[in-house]
Amino acid sequence: MAEAPVLIERDGGLVTLTLNRPDSYNAIDGAMMQGLLDALVECDEDASVRAVLLTGAGKAFCAGGDLKAMQAEDAAARSVGVFLKRLTVPVHGAIATMARMEKPVIGAVNGVAGGAGFSFALACDLVLAAESAAFTMAYTKAGLAPDGGSSFFLPRVVGPKRAYELMVNNAVLSAHEARDLGIVNEVYRDASFMAEARAYAGRIAAGPTRAFGAAKRLIAHSPESSLETQMEHERRAIAACGGTEDFREGVAAFVDKRPAKFSGN
Repeated sequence: MAEAPVLIERDGGLVTLTLNRPDSYNAIDGAMMQGLLDALVECDEDASVRAVLLTGAGKAFCAGGDLKAMQAEDAAARSVGVFLKRLTVPVHGAIATMARMEKPVIGAVNGVAGGAGFSFALACDLVLAAESAAFTMAYTKAGLAPDGGSSFFLPRVVGPKRAYELMVNNAVLSAHEARDLGIVNEVYRDASFMAEARAYAGRIAAGPTRAFGAAKRLIAHSPESSLETQMEHERRAIAACGGTEDFREGVAAFVDKRPAKFSGN
């Protein structure tokens, strides 16, 4: 029996999702994207899940779209446009779910992140990279327009001119270069990468989940909000958090001079 296209591992409040097509460098296909979407929806709806770690099996994070499958569609005189429109439904559903769920989504980029793989990394709230990881847009290199939310996320991180340059020149960024541009938060040695990534994600999963979710929503609203509108979002968010168990625990821990034990509630 073939292995699942997305592996799901639970460790307390942390769920690790692993893209699992290592022989094709985790290039996306319909089955893998539907599996990822289904898993993300489950994580979104399960209140006991407090953080999600997304990574890839084998040597790559995700090499992007399966160009051989697209070539086969074209060779068989079938519409590549139809193929791509069908494939992007679960891709976009997965990315929208990552961006909108309250729980933090952490990308553990263990190797190349190209095309849609780069897009998935950009959609994560936090990105960790192995030293050997590499990032490239790659879409226009294959004569395709950028996809997977990359035209939304990338300009917000690096600015519109640098984003366009990355899209047309298809530069390959090292992990350290990606960190310098603000795409990556932390870079770890290859030998200890997944252990470091799991430890980092575990710390996030042990945090005040609802406060993290509020911060995530506030950042998402910020680019389109006036100062007054953003401060109203903040006012309502901080008031809502003031009624949580984690607020009470955080204050008690501060007063007692001890580490807080957050429950995510």
